[in-house]
Amino acid sequence: MLGNNQTIVTEFLLLGFQNLHSFKILLFTVFLVIYIMTLSGNLLIIALVSTSHQLHSPMYFFLSHLSLTDILLTTVIVPNMLRLIWGNGGTMSVAGCVSQFHFFAFTVTTECFLLTVMSYDRYLAICHPLRYTTIMNLKLRLQLVIWSWLLGFVLTLFIILPIGQLQFCGPNVIDHYFCDFAPFLKHSCSDASFIEIEIFALSAPVNLLPFAFVIVTYVCISLTILRIPSITGRKKAFSTCSSHIMVVCTYYGTLITVYIVPSRGHSFNINKVLSLLNTVVTPFFNPIIYSLRNQEIRVALRRRLPN
Repeated sequence: MLGNNQTIVTEFLLLGFQNLHSFKILLFTVFLVIYIMTLSGNLLIIALVSTSHQLHSPMYFFLSHLSLTDILLTTVIVPNMLRLIWGNGGTMSVAGCVSQFHFFAFTVTTECFLLTVMSYDRYLAICHPLRYTTIMNLKLRLQLVIWSWLLGFVLTLFIILPIGQLQFCGPNVIDHYFCDFAPFLKHSCSDASFIEIEIFALSAPVNLLPFAFVIVTYVCISLTILRIPSITGRKKAFSTCSSHIMVVCTYYGTLITVYIVPSRGHSFNINKVLSLLNTVVTPFFNPIIYSLRNQEIRVALRRRLPN
């Protein structure tokens, strides 16, 4: 039962970047350009991998799915963020907030698993090169990708279904640019302790265990690379892995900081900056870091461009 002085909230007011309203045109332009370039870069990767025979290796197959998650993630967040920036804030229904967080959590979780799969692929390619093509066959590739998407969807449902049963009370102001977990849940007048425990428990299989797996695989990869007698061979092997481990550390680091480390240690403004790394910066840089610097990608692109 709700108290007489509590009002059921049916929509939220998202403030966006309220302290930067005087720079809204600059912010709007920057984020719009980043969004367009993010879509263009990731769509280009998907198109090249789909149409170029030389890019049909497992590494590029996983890259194309990573690009797809980046497209979905940034599309869930950025268009509405642009609306908030231009309008100095804006409203969103409770159902809209739940839906936005659902798709955000789904794509983020799927991307975590895909990054883990990609580290396993690099481990096999460098540590077991003679068995690589036998182990990483088409069947295993499809299984790894399907399980990444499926686990991302199922694990997210465990969080979303209880959130959909909550009631929300005033005030209805969310100091964020999207309906993230912590600023969204603090407006609940229902008992949300179970959901908080649940998301903390799910952080282990979604964040900590995959991150630990990536670290272990790259320790093995580094030891193998150091045993390569050729300096050129070591540089080539390191070049295929350094970008991936850099993005993985940034991606998992921000997720662990925002969703596992207690929020009392940092403000929502810091959370906004950390969330921008995952929702805007990483999807923008992934095509550059992973693929556009890659020689095979550049060759495939030149073949598609008119002479």
